[in-house]
Amino acid sequence: LKPSSGFLFVTVIKLVEAEGSMDSFTKSYCNYGVQRQANNALLFREWAPGAQALYLTGDFNGWNTKSHPYAKKEYGKWELYLPPKTDKSPAVEHETKLKVLVVVTAQGEELFRISPWAKYVNKRLDSNTYDWVHWDPLQPFLHEHAHPKRPRSLKIYEAHVGIASPEAKIATYENFTTDVLPRIKDLGYNCIQLMAVMEHAYYASFGYQVTNFFAASSRFGTPEDLKRLIDTAHSLGITVLLDVVHSHASSNTADGLNQFDGTDSCFFHAGSRGQHAQWGSCLFNYNSWEVLRFLLSNLRWWMEEYRFDGFRFDGVTSMLYHHHGIGVSFCGSYSEYFGMHVDEEAIVYLMISNHMLHTLYPNCITIAEDVSGMPGLCRLITEGGMGFDYRLAMAVPDKWIQILKEWKDEHWDMGNIVYTLTNRRQGEAVICYAESHDQALVGDKSLAFWLMDKEMYTNMSCLIPLTPVIDRGLQLHKMIRLITHALGGEGYLNFMGNEFGHPEWLDFPRKGNNESYAYARRQYNLVDTEHLRYRQLYNFDRDMNRTEDKYGWLSAAPAVVTTADERDKVIAFDRANVVFVFNFHPSNSYTSYRVATPTPGKYKIKLDSDALQYGGHGRLDLDTEFFAEPVAFKNKTQSIEVRGNLKYPFYTDLKSHHHSGLELSVKGLNWHFSPAF
Repeated sequence: LKPSSGFLFVTVIKLVEAEGSMDSFTKSYCNYGVQRQANNALLFREWAPGAQALYLTGDFNGWNTKSHPYAKKEYGKWELYLPPKTDKSPAVEHETKLKVLVVVTAQGEELFRISPWAKYVNKRLDSNTYDWVHWDPLQPFLHEHAHPKRPRSLKIYEAHVGIASPEAKIATYENFTTDVLPRIKDLGYNCIQLMAVMEHAYYASFGYQVTNFFAASSRFGTPEDLKRLIDTAHSLGITVLLDVVHSHASSNTADGLNQFDGTDSCFFHAGSRGQHAQWGSCLFNYNSWEVLRFLLSNLRWWMEEYRFDGFRFDGVTSMLYHHHGIGVSFCGSYSEYFGMHVDEEAIVYLMISNHMLHTLYPNCITIAEDVSGMPGLCRLITEGGMGFDYRLAMAVPDKWIQILKEWKDEHWDMGNIVYTLTNRRQGEAVICYAESHDQALVGDKSLAFWLMDKEMYTNMSCLIPLTPVIDRGLQLHKMIRLITHALGGEGYLNFMGNEFGHPEWLDFPRKGNNESYAYARRQYNLVDTEHLRYRQLYNFDRDMNRTEDKYGWLSAAPAVVTTADERDKVIAFDRANVVFVFNFHPSNSYTSYRVATPTPGKYKIKLDSDALQYGGHGRLDLDTEFFAEPVAFKNKTQSIEVRGNLKYPFYTDLKSHHHSGLELSVKGLNWHFSPAF
């Protein structure tokens, strides 16, 4: 074992010695909060080391604040036992509102709090804070479908339930199940990454200021509704990941974890170390035994109770370093990753999490959101790594936005694009994406908006001729996504709506927009309108994923780039016996272009971004066959001269029009290729 993995197993051994087993320790949600016993008695247990006394109050006792005291136990634990009623039903009924009254000083200062282990919370219309709602249905939802097999090639649809409707409102789990899951299946995505599920009091936080870690957000529906969503996704063969936020927590006190026992050091570091300077949130003390219990059990809860298939860990960069990445520009020097500025306690927590998840759930998927490039993040723990399966390629979407904002078409740097898409640590799998929710938020713009915002409201109809702006935007939107998909990593991610070029930014209701929901939605109705070109982008995204299903380039070894020509603005590479060719030149089209091939054989076009159904010009004959020749080219022994077999008159005055993405088949081997004609 490497030293860091030895650190981990010493910690695990200590946990097992004290708690009996890692399984029981990480299932502490079965013992904390409120637990119904076999005889319908209720056992309440909390950890509040700074409290002087605890009381349970709520609808069940007429909000009598002192009638039901907890008994103090060792190590800051508190317990309350409520026997069943005379009719043998629980003393606290399902959907009863509760609060914990915490006495925090000898003088009797009182605080009303929500149990950190609360399974459901809800907000009254006349209140700004949430109520703890006892969730214990007599007939809970029962999952019917098994977990899907772990995808060979991970294609993720990043989704937010609340905005998953064209209507200006908060959509529901039920709406997502009925209306959005079929679209995701049709598009060829085999994994959903659900955002904003963990309860958050402030809707506009996008779910990243969590108040209640064990509660599924009530603004979208009930816990049973979420379970039904996940079970339905499983029935469609779709894996479901939770966007889990263990990097920080909301600073709310009335409905969050902050100062639960009256101190600032219950779940978090005391003083300034416990405050995130930019996010205004609280930072967990990963060295605390009870914090480990809470966070590890939280992961088990979502896996066991809701049957998620894994997690995307948010804010990992903030966890890895004491500076939280603030004001640091990572350039790849090892001094940035090793030193006193690295938070070893957080690293051990991440290692324990991955060790636990992959031991108990061998098919579990974990993804790290890290912008720093920490070495070993996605290597096995036995090798000294942190055990994640994937990391996000966060530099890629930033690069595309930079190109569209700052570079003229004729100045696009092919080498720089290739470098950005291939610059990843060898042996560490990457989820690549052209854009995510960050780029869709108000203040930035999605790729489609950067490309076509001036005309998206007026010129996206197929009933009128293509304008140069829309033509350029459609072609580049497809090409950027395809080259990212094929060259950028071992998995692919798309944020909901971006697949069809959603025409607006994302802006949650807030004071700055008069609490409007006008932009907190996704207009799927645009795809259903047949004469709009959004449908063409949707069709290309769907067929891009289906083509990957057939050839599996995401699960193959990294691509071999054979051409990155700055004069011609052409990029060519092969991966998984598939060859890709892209012409990014703003005006030049080529009727003949030689590209290297991995094998000899006969080739036929399979996918062409210039096809009419994708908003292209249909200039290639898809029945044309090409033959590789024993002509050495770009360090390959075989090459092919791609020629334009044009079905329509060929025009050379296509200024600012980018073209092409196609795919061929070779004697049973298949390859992808996209020249511009």
